[in-house]
Amino acid sequence: MKHFLLFLFLGISTTLSAQQVDYNTKKGFVAEGYDVVSYFVDKKPVEGKNKFQTNYDGAKFRFSSDEHLKMFTENPKKYVPQYGGYCAYAVAEKNTKMYIDAEAYEIRDGKLYLFYSSFFWNKLEDWKEGNTKELQAKGDENWEVLKYKKNK
Repeated sequence: MKHFLLFLFLGISTTLSAQQVDYNTKKGFVAEGYDVVSYFVDKKPVEGKNKFQTNYDGAKFRFSSDEHLKMFTENPKKYVPQYGGYCAYAVAEKNTKMYIDAEAYEIRDGKLYLFYSSFFWNKLEDWKEGNTKELQAKGDENWEVLKYKKNK
């Protein structure tokens, strides 16, 4: 019985570690194809080009220049959006994944957060109106479970 439980535990932990993070690639690329480095360097989102792209952690990213592509490949964790590129407010407050408007963003504590935005709702505004530190903590906690669940 001990061997069976050990085997079961090892099988589960191996499966969990082999799971892949679910990135928001609704338009084929993380951040809807916007250059994730541009948020930091240009201080605004810039659309990526097909000739400057790479894969990271099973997801595709586009960049506006070869320089940004190189910056990303040298330190991808610096530029990858939080919560797989899903709406930070939805992950934190609703414990769910929601698509984004790549032009609704905030860089806070050196991290890129993306948000849902439409004519009627702007979740970046809700994020800023709330206790952002608390929302970040809730988002980080919720993401630990959500990141392996495929969005439908």
